[in-house]
Amino acid sequence: MYIIRRFFLLKFFLLLFVVFSNAQVINIEGYIHAAGKPINGATIKIPTHQIAVVTDSNGFFKLQLLKAGIYNMAVTAVEHNKKLIKIEVKEAENIALDIELTQTQSYLNEVVVSGTLKQVRRSESPVPVEVYTPAFFKKNPTTSIFDALQNVNSVRPQLNCNVCNTGDIHINGLEGPYTMVLIDGMPIVSSLSTVYGLSAIPNSLVERIEIVKGPASSLYGSEAVGGLINIITKAPATAPKFSVDVFTTSWQEYNIDLGYKIKAGKKATVLTGVNYFNYGNIIDNNRDNFTDVTLQNRISVFQKWNIDRKNNRLFNIAARFFNEDRWGGDVNWNKQFRGGDSIYGESIYTKRWEFLMSYQLPVKEKMMLSFSYNNHDQDSRYGNVSYIAQ
Repeated sequence: MYIIRRFFLLKFFLLLFVVFSNAQVINIEGYIHAAGKPINGATIKIPTHQIAVVTDSNGFFKLQLLKAGIYNMAVTAVEHNKKLIKIEVKEAENIALDIELTQTQSYLNEVVVSGTLKQVRRSESPVPVEVYTPAFFKKNPTTSIFDALQNVNSVRPQLNCNVCNTGDIHINGLEGPYTMVLIDGMPIVSSLSTVYGLSAIPNSLVERIEIVKGPASSLYGSEAVGGLINIITKAPATAPKFSVDVFTTSWQEYNIDLGYKIKAGKKATVLTGVNYFNYGNIIDNNRDNFTDVTLQNRISVFQKWNIDRKNNRLFNIAARFFNEDRWGGDVNWNKQFRGGDSIYGESIYTKRWEFLMSYQLPVKEKMMLSFSYNNHDQDSRYGNVSYIAQ
């Protein structure tokens, strides 16, 4: 009886070995690109098996299959034509794919302004300009444009302070002060432009984002040696009358975007956006007595006036107000310890005003007069932990 029992156990384990050996995982790796550049965020789907993956910032993807067969694969990317691929997978085979997508014709005919300071078709721009619409950023929702840009290849938001969560934008590895930020083609002239210029702009008011990677200093000065980011807000004629976007997370982060437009008289249209973000939940999952995420409470109000003129000449006036209170550090810190040395914390109060204007001169040649001004008031206070020897 003992010998028979051992025989059945041995037979059972052999059967399990055969089953698992036949169910060997098949790896499919690939590289997706267009015009020689990798595509970040492209989606690869096998609809019949409910399998989907997304490419990384270098355009690479990897998926796994459990059995051989013939599969229909769909590859899609924002502003690129969809591509259908049929692949035959054999047992114990790893497959490497090189997939090239083509840009949609409408994308090539887009009108851009960042490369030449005037409207030209993207295909005719002497400076390569990448255009990103809100549809691109909706794939990975974030609380600000600053965070959303991490999905763009060669554009890297970098946190310079893990405690207070302030950072800047690096393009092609150059520091933040070498990246210029513009709103509707008007520069935010400040060394903190990449820190606050991309925060708290309501996504509902963004028409598109134009990015120039590489030197653009001949047009914009030394601040654009690394590149520039131009946020194009919606024209009052195409903006919705009212819009609401709400974003929340399991960590109790709350983000609300409100947008609306009204007519102010016969010749003026006013576009207004309000952004509110709040995170007040102290979390210390690693139990180091330090906040894992910086606490923030901010509000931003953006308003744009479009005034009708003869011959459709442009005249826009815009203003933005930004107010923020953020802190991070010891979980026992509170505002009474600001500037003290008993408990470590970093607290920043920010109040910022920005005024922008764009006026087309009444001459035959299209000439623009642009003006921008900002008033930045920041109060930063830090505390240090004091140790007393016993």
